[in-house]
Amino acid sequence: MNNSLKNTARLLGAGLRALLMLTLVTGVIYPLVITGIAQGLFSDKANGSEITADGKVVGSSLIGQSYNLPLKKGQETPEPDLKWFQGRPRNGLGSNSVNTQYKLILSGATNRSADNEELIQWVKDAKAAVVKDNSVPGHRVEPSDVPADAVTSSGSGLDPDISRDYADLQVRRVAERNGLSVSQVRKLVDEHTEGRTLGFIGEPRVNVLELNIALKGL
Repeated sequence: MNNSLKNTARLLGAGLRALLMLTLVTGVIYPLVITGIAQGLFSDKANGSEITADGKVVGSSLIGQSYNLPLKKGQETPEPDLKWFQGRPRNGLGSNSVNTQYKLILSGATNRSADNEELIQWVKDAKAAVVKDNSVPGHRVEPSDVPADAVTSSGSGLDPDISRDYADLQVRRVAERNGLSVSQVRKLVDEHTEGRTLGFIGEPRVNVLELNIALKGL
């Protein structure tokens, strides 16, 4: 009986020592080492790829933001503030979508197939809005000019980038709303266009937050 108790106590002691050792190694030492390496080599990425303006953090280069006017009385969905470049469609293309774009409660896509009638209607409505919002005196946007990312939300709903085509489509409207020349705004887009990743992955893209910060500085 005594031997049994001694063996049990020995096993419990060994288990406790192993628990404490593993807790120290995996819960303290390993996180500190990894954090130190990340801060030393990739501090910007480790801290969330923060973007600053006027000395303050205003967002992340990895997460999109909305540029909307304040809600009016009775409104449920705010109107876009058209003096700024706009990101991909707000509200995840539909109020019933799990895609709460730019709201970090959750992220996700619409989960509707390409032939879903409701999704098709959302895309048609989004395209009509893009044509209307970006047509200015002397220049009308044609429906065929509207790129896919202007009328569809991303898989996460948090996409911070738009295509170069969508940025170009907005240039005349942004110039008019801000009292700038088209050439000034187009130059800004040129300066903030990133090429394909590694030269061959994806498409040229423009970070909307960084572009709007630069626009504010003109």
